[in-house]
Amino acid sequence: MKKLVLVAVAFMTLMGVNAQSLKEAKQLLDEVSSKVESYDNIIIEFKYALENTADNVKHETRGDVSLEGEKYLLNIMGTTRLFDGEKLYTIIPEDEEINISSYNPQVDQDISPSKMLTFYNNGYKSELGPVKDFKGRKIQYVRLTPINSNAEIKEILLGIDKQTKHIYNLIQTQENGTKVTITVNSFKTNQPLPQTLFNFKEDRYKDYYINRLD
Repeated sequence: MKKLVLVAVAFMTLMGVNAQSLKEAKQLLDEVSSKVESYDNIIIEFKYALENTADNVKHETRGDVSLEGEKYLLNIMGTTRLFDGEKLYTIIPEDEEINISSYNPQVDQDISPSKMLTFYNNGYKSELGPVKDFKGRKIQYVRLTPINSNAEIKEILLGIDKQTKHIYNLIQTQENGTKVTITVNSFKTNQPLPQTLFNFKEDRYKDYYINRLD
């Protein structure tokens, strides 16, 4: 009987700890989301790393993205992706090609640049992970697990600077073993952006093949 009581107490204690962890994780994510939404715009420079040890694949590159509401301008791997709020433009200088398509949030479920700082608000269960020190910065990790059991993503570790409440990095592990890590190198807010930054100027690409997908 005494053993059963101890097991019951241990179980209830564990449940209490888990409930507190879930509550604190949600509170932290809410703070991050509120901070992000308070800015007029955000400019991020980042490092992107993809690794799959089973397939002996490892790739690193750098990129930058400018965000203003739903609009964004992303530069990575020699390609520019521009979203003006209605149309998505993928500009590929190497092939002198541009793909233009409408954005449909019901169909496109990927984590787009405009969602990269708030994607965790829907579709994930969250709990607190470890705290790590990066050159004096205390980074609190939150473990995100997709609610959809058929999702290709196994889990995401979201690293959050405890002082600034800004995202420091994102570590995404997929079911096939592929790990994608995005690390923020520079995070600037409320910058004086040109009014035409998110406008597509077709006359700049007279020699390009333009593929209108819809």
